[in-house]
Amino acid sequence: MLEKLNFFKECRKYGLSIWQCPNFLVIIIGFITILAMLGTYAITIKYAQVEIVALIVIGITGVLIIIGYFVIQGFEKLAQANQMKSEFVSIVSHQLRSPLTNIKWTLNLIMLKENNSLAKEQLERLNDIKENNQRMINLVNDLLSISRIEQGRLNFMLEKISLAKVIKELTKEYNFLAEANNIKFSLELEGLPLILIDPHGIDLILRNLIDNAIRYIKDKGLVKIKLIKKDNLARCEIKDNGVGIPKKDQRKIFQKFFRSQNVLKYQTEGTGLGLFITKSIVKASKGNIGFESQEGKGSTFWFELPIK
Repeated sequence: MLEKLNFFKECRKYGLSIWQCPNFLVIIIGFITILAMLGTYAITIKYAQVEIVALIVIGITGVLIIIGYFVIQGFEKLAQANQMKSEFVSIVSHQLRSPLTNIKWTLNLIMLKENNSLAKEQLERLNDIKENNQRMINLVNDLLSISRIEQGRLNFMLEKISLAKVIKELTKEYNFLAEANNIKFSLELEGLPLILIDPHGIDLILRNLIDNAIRYIKDKGLVKIKLIKKDNLARCEIKDNGVGIPKKDQRKIFQKFFRSQNVLKYQTEGTGLGLFITKSIVKASKGNIGFESQEGKGSTFWFELPIK
């Protein structure tokens, strides 16, 4: 609260002058309103002349309208800056995706054709390039998703999906990564009716949560995935025995670009966008998402989606 009252700091953060900063102007409006009420009351008692009181009220109203105009201008400037940022991210991401994809396919072709003639060190270098290129592609895809979310362009193509089937397929895909980290999967998939959801959306949700569960386990561990019916909701819980989330960081966990300090010790890679995207897709699908976590003991992330 004290930081928010530091108007000069807040205005500098958004690149606004003090008379364009909504935080400052709202306080000024409140202060003038209080003074106007007290002043009008005092003048009414002393003079009791309707004309004088009316003129004072009109004058104060005019001042408030002018300040209100500056408040609106400040919000408009912030909104325009945000829109320009989203459009810039969208354009740059689109422009980056094509060359990165071309590099990926070129590397695959080189490694496929030249595999027998390349030295071990050359193959290792090509693999490093391929992995870093894939990280760039993942980052670009995340930025495109963020841009669509901010511009309200999450266009879902709804299909009837079996959550149990999607989870089984993804755990098979992630089994290699899990085994490499001495991690096992435990599945409890209660039979549920098909749910109506965007296939790409549910794939992103589950990938982000399963990937986090695996990557934030320090040593060997277990990832439990439970699927149950709760009223008219399909509830999925993904539990791990990893590093957990410190209590002070838990309120920020779904924010853009946020990564808890304790996970940076074990996983330096990552953008901090996955959980923001996951929550946005769940909310857009009329569902709910949340988590329970204890530092050093692990986390349980859950989401609920309507069956009907």
